[in-house]
Formats: sequence, C-alpha cells, structure tokens
Amino acid sequence: MLLILPQLLSDSELAQARAVLATAPWADGRVSAGPQAAQVKNNEQLPAGCDAARAVGALVLGALDRSPQFLAAALPRKVFPPRINRYSGGANYYGRHVDSAIRFTEGGVRVRTDISCTVFLSDPDDYDGGELTVYEAGTTRQIKLPAGHAVLYSGTHVHEVTPVTRGERLAAFFWIESMVRSDAQRRLLHEFDLALTDLRGRDGESDTTVALTGTYHNLLRMWAET
Repeated sequence: MLLILPQLLSDSELAQARAVLATAPWADGRVSAGPQAAQVKNNEQLPAGCDAARAVGALVLGALDRSPQFLAAALPRKVFPPRINRYSGGANYYGRHVDSAIRFTEGGVRVRTDISCTVFLSDPDDYDGGELTVYEAGTTRQIKLPAGHAVLYSGTHVHEVTPVTRGERLAAFFWIESMVRSDAQRRLLHEFDLALTDLRGRDGESDTTVALTGTYHNLLRMWAET
C-alpha cells in the first residue's frame, strides 16, 4: 500500500524545521546504511543524537499523533525516531536498495520496518530531480510532494531517490512497526475503515454500522500483535 498524507506538517512547523536545519551539523549519510545500501547511498544526514535532529523529529512525531489517517493506515506499534537527510551538490542521490528489516534505535530498541515514511521538507520548485521512486510488482511510482506532505509505502519495496541536479532536497524519514505485520491485511483494514467512516458520515449510526464496527475490530483482534 502506498498512501499520501497531505499537509502532515503545518506551515508554522515547516518554518520551525527549516530554521533549525539552516545551521544543522550535516554528516555523511552512509553512516546509517547497511552494507548493500551504503554502496549506493550518497547524501547527507543529521547525526541521530544532535539537537537539530531531535527538534525536527519531535515536530514530525507530534504531527503523526494528531493524524487519524496515519493511525488508521499504519496501525503503529513502534515508530523509529525520525532521521533527517539532505540531497544537494555532490551528495545528491540514493540508488536502488531495500531497507533493513530490523532497525535499532539509539536506546537499542528493535523496530521491524513494516512501513517506510518520507516527510518532504522542501518545496518541489526548490530542486530538480530528487524523486522518491518506489518499485512495486510491475509498477514504478515516482513521488515528489509539496513540503509538509508525507508518503507511506511498504518497507519491502525496492526504492531510490534520483539525483538532485539543482537546489536542495530536505526530508525526514523513518520506519513503522505495525501491529498488523501483513501489508495485505493492513490494506483490507484501511479500506474497511474508510468505507465504514463514509457510511457513518452519510447515514449516521445504525445497527449496520455498529455490526460492521464490530467486524472491523474482530479482524484487528485476530491479526494484531501488541
């Protein structure tokens, strides 16, 4: 499942993030990549423990907490602390790779990378290239979103960021371990939730919506790991 979260960050939050990043201590992005990914990774990244990374990460986590769409689609169990990267100049691409199945936080907590997320911090007009390209079975999706928008996609997919040939591309990225491990099951639950919300908004509460709500939660109870 690939899902856009429009305007995850507000204009004021974007302004805060950009002010912080204007004087941030950028480092070689390969430090956080696995052996295979490090061979194709050529970007910059904030050290995970620096003040700038923590400040921008806190803005992103706060936005996720107030997003019903994120909660319904991801069904999060754990969220890896957001990291911040930059593509510009000679450090301007990240070739085809698959994210590691398990990531370890600074505190040693294991997070299974069921879902990947990118939050765009630069406007599309500020740079050329830099498309997040996700390769699904028989399909290629290129994503370049307005600043503040985010995209969720399965952590199992091969993906890349194409070279930035002008300007600067800033983004936050992180992973989610879902309560529901299967992408297919998460998709069904999300579609069920959307349809139920639409039905309830159109017809109000009824015996049917109560019964369907029970079915949704019984499926979630069957599939969820807590």
